[in-house]
This record gives sequence, C-alpha cells and structure tokens, in this order.
Amino acid sequence: MGITELNLVETKKLFEEKKVSPQEVVEAYLSRIKKIDPKIESYLFVNEGATADVQHPTSNIQSPLFGIPIAHKDVFCTAGMPTTAASKILADYHPPFDATSVAKLKAVGAVNLGKLNTDEFTMGASTETSAFQKTRNPWDLERVPGGSSGGSAAAVAADLCVFATATDTGGSIRQPASFCGVTGLKPTYGRISRYGVISMASSLDTIGVITKTVADAAIALEILAGQDSRDATTGDALVEKYSENLRTELKGLKIGIPKEYFVEGLDSKVEKVIREGIAQLKKLGAEISEISLPHTEFAVPTYYVIASSEISTNMARFDGVRYGPTVANEEVENLIEMYFENRTRGFGDEVKRRIMLGTFALSAGYADKFYKKALQVRTFIKRDFDETFKKVDFIATPTAPTTAFKIGEKIDDPIQMYLADIFTAPASLAGVPGISIPAGFAEGLPVGLQLLAPQFAESKLLAVAHAFQISTGHHLKKPTFNL
Repeated sequence: MGITELNLVETKKLFEEKKVSPQEVVEAYLSRIKKIDPKIESYLFVNEGATADVQHPTSNIQSPLFGIPIAHKDVFCTAGMPTTAASKILADYHPPFDATSVAKLKAVGAVNLGKLNTDEFTMGASTETSAFQKTRNPWDLERVPGGSSGGSAAAVAADLCVFATATDTGGSIRQPASFCGVTGLKPTYGRISRYGVISMASSLDTIGVITKTVADAAIALEILAGQDSRDATTGDALVEKYSENLRTELKGLKIGIPKEYFVEGLDSKVEKVIREGIAQLKKLGAEISEISLPHTEFAVPTYYVIASSEISTNMARFDGVRYGPTVANEEVENLIEMYFENRTRGFGDEVKRRIMLGTFALSAGYADKFYKKALQVRTFIKRDFDETFKKVDFIATPTAPTTAFKIGEKIDDPIQMYLADIFTAPASLAGVPGISIPAGFAEGLPVGLQLLAPQFAESKLLAVAHAFQISTGHHLKKPTFNL
C-alpha cells in the first residue's frame, strides 16, 4: 500500500514510528496530484511549495494533524492563495486573511496542498457549474463526483489529500461523499465557524469535512469545532474528544427508518444496498423501527425558496468594484450599467438563476407568499426531527436517490438536479448533524448510507458510523481508474 492510500490515523502512526517524514508524505501527494489530477481535475490551485510549508519538528509534532497533507474547498479564504468560489467574478482574488477553519488547521501543523473545485459559489449538485473545470468521479471518469463539494470528495477518493474541508448547505458534503465512496460529515449548524468561508445561504451553510474514514472525521472535528467570536451562529456546546468515543457495537441504540425516504424515485439498486446496510446496523445490536417524517415532501421546495432568497442577498456584494475583474470605464456609461455588465460577465447561469428566484421570492407582494411560508414549513420540518428524536437515537436513510450520474446528464434540467438533494435537504433545514458513509456498491458505483442525529450529538453519531464502517469495510475499496 502506497503512502497516499493511508488514512489520517495510519499516516500519523508512520510519523510517530519515524518510518517516514512529513516532507516525504507531502512530496508523495504532490507527485500523485501532478500525475493523476489532470484526469480528475479536482484542484483549482496546487500549492507547489507545500513541502517547504512543513515546519521543522517542534513541540507541535505531537498534534494529530502535524504534517498531514490536506486541501480546502475553494470557498475557504486562504491568505496568499487564490480563493475564487469557482467563479469568474472572483478570478485572481487573493484574500488577505485565513478562514477560521484554515487558521485552526494551520495552527496544528496541517499542510495545505491547495484549493479544490466546487460548483460556482457552491450552487450545484454535480460540480459542473464551476466556471473553470468539470471535476470527474474517480470511480468512473464519465460521471460527476456530486456537488457542490465535488472537488473535495474526488480528491479524497483518489488519494490526492488525506482529507478535505467542505461545506454543506443542502447536502453538498454528504451527496458527493456518497457518489465518491468516502466519508462526509456535516456537523450541527454552528458547530464549526463560518468566518472566512464565502457564504451561499447564511442560515443553512455548515462547515464540515470529507475524509477517508469516520475516525479521521472525528479527529478533524476535534480541531475545527468550537465557538468563534467572529461568527455569532457558533454555539458554546462542549467540544468533545470525538475520537475517543468511537465504538464497535450498537447494542441498546434505537435507529429509525423514515418511510418517506423509500419512495418512488429511489433507485432499486440503491435501495437494495441501503436495506443491506440497515440489516448490518441491526446485526450490530441496534433496534430498528419504521418512523415517519411527514413533511419530508416539502423539504426541497422549502430549501430552494429559503436558499435562493438568501443567495440573492449574499450575492449583492459581488459587483466587480472592490475585488474581481471589472469592465473598463469606457465600456459603460454609468454605475448601474457597470454593475450589470460585471455581474452578467462574472456570474454563471446557475448563480443567475438562483439570484432571480430569490429576488422574486423576496419581492413586494410575494415575500409573504413564498419566503415567509417557506420559513413556516421549515419550522414543521424541524419539529418532525425534534419529535422523532424523542423516540429514536438516530435516523438512517439513503444519502442520495441514485448513484453518480453521467456528466451532462442533468445540467440542462435544473429540477432534476435540485432533486439530488431530496434526502439531504431536510436535515439541513433542521440544522441537525449528518454523515454519509460508504454502504456498498450498485453496478460498480458507490452508495452512501446517511445517519442523522440530534443537534450537537456528533460524538454519538460518529460512534455509530464508525461501528458500521469497521464492520463492513466498504471504505477500504479504492477506485481503479485508467492512469
């Protein structure tokens, strides 16, 4: 097994045993990126000087992340590196500061290999709306890696970094993790600071990670979680030693299976894999019961009204004046025309579509009919979860209704693309933590099992996911694409 195939825990062990140095590991990843990524296109920017960034061993060599090569989704501000949100309107933007997540990882010695592709401003479910390149799924180069964190998921699946940061607004960590056969953790809303991460929909955006294993995700969360004075939405809940609370059996736990997630539209081959996964949870000692989340059917339209409304507000700051490319003065006659031209040239079709949807939903005469009504429905969806978690400890569902679809298959059909979030959007609206873990394969493509837990119950969620993962070994399988 090559160095780049190892997970975080295994890599750290090699460091401790002095069998390999951090510099050698970073060099191995950079070499693999140079060789493999031209076929996958997960990186928008590669930090060629990453080897030099490995600090000379000091006291922080005891850090669980010292010398570990990671990468950031390209919405995380990184001082000295471009942060484009995969959009032309931010081409060549170099922020003068690090996002809180970036700073925390840097402080414990993690080495940033670069910035990873995403759907433009994280708006998409396939990483096809990026203004710069289309990332490909390592399991099948003709298929999408999912989105919007497709670059993060593809890079981890192809062993192009040990783990990657990512964001999840309606499923953007969990769905690509499912498509690429890796582990994707979306913590509770506010568990990790959003400071320095380019916003899409502020009441939904959640920071998380995509990793090779659940154990790796637990270690990363210990570093990233916590209150931040620069983000008022972060909670003061205790940051636990998640990696020390992992378990191997599920005796005494109650897991609910919502009937609304096993309906028409769920691929039969995916359902078979998920049913087998649920049987494995039962074998591990969990008590399985059918439950109902009755407002699930309203989740996708509710999500897109709220998200688009917040997008229309957040995108207003991108005008080509303070940063990003701008049209020449001689090309326009006034300020309004300059804004119009900058945004017309700078934003892609999906961003424009969501700005228009959100502006309409917030416009005079429609705000009560659409936005206010969506907020009311969101309350009902959250109440479904609150009541359900009084009866069961966890919820298990498919992560996505299908396996990875082909590049170009849905890009011209926004409704079908939006429905890719059908099983992930409800948890985002409720603000509860979720994780997608490899559950098996359907016709050679990965299938993810989604586990959900009450707010700030990440420790228990990770423990259950770990027990399932080590009992199945699906995460150990690697894509064998043509080099």
